[in-house]
Amino acid sequence: MAADFTATQEAQSEIIPLGTPNGIEMAIARRTAKTLGKVISKLNSPDLIDSVQIEPLQVYPDDRGFFTELARLGKGLATKMVPDDLRKIQISLTLTYPGTIKAIHYHSEQTDLWAPISGMVQVFLYDLRRKSPTFGAINTIFAGRFQPWEILIPPGVGHGYKALGVEPIQLVYFTDRHYNPADELRLPYDHPDIAYDWEIQHK
Repeated sequence: MAADFTATQEAQSEIIPLGTPNGIEMAIARRTAKTLGKVISKLNSPDLIDSVQIEPLQVYPDDRGFFTELARLGKGLATKMVPDDLRKIQISLTLTYPGTIKAIHYHSEQTDLWAPISGMVQVFLYDLRRKSPTFGAINTIFAGRFQPWEILIPPGVGHGYKALGVEPIQLVYFTDRHYNPADELRLPYDHPDIAYDWEIQHK
């Protein structure tokens, strides 16, 4: 029994609780070695964090330029992005200069739908949900001009991004809640127990 209790104590010491906002038990699964986690290169990757979804933007180019739909509210990734008593849809645009890191954010209520529309971003995702089958998993997704993907990020999944390349990036994001500072939860981008590797990879 003593050995089992010690093992349980050691396992618990590797978990850093973040509380249970909005009924979602959240925590960090401590790691020490820097990592990109699983790099997601396919839409249906089995390594994708539970409940995160990706869809490609359909780009229609012609001699004048191109056209693409970002979302039809109530359809596809935006199925639940429909105004009601709880959901208040907000659509925002951010421009980020090259090399800038915006991270780590997470929410207990809000769902995000990201559509990088110019440049390239390195998207970071981290599953903070203790009861999720992918708790503690990290995903890296490269999205934007050369991989036009939209990414649905549910509550309890930490997220952020780095602007890659030599030009500013633009990210359109839909949220199913109006901005609420109380639900804008944050961790340092370089949190040592998450140990995400933001550096350029020399391979």
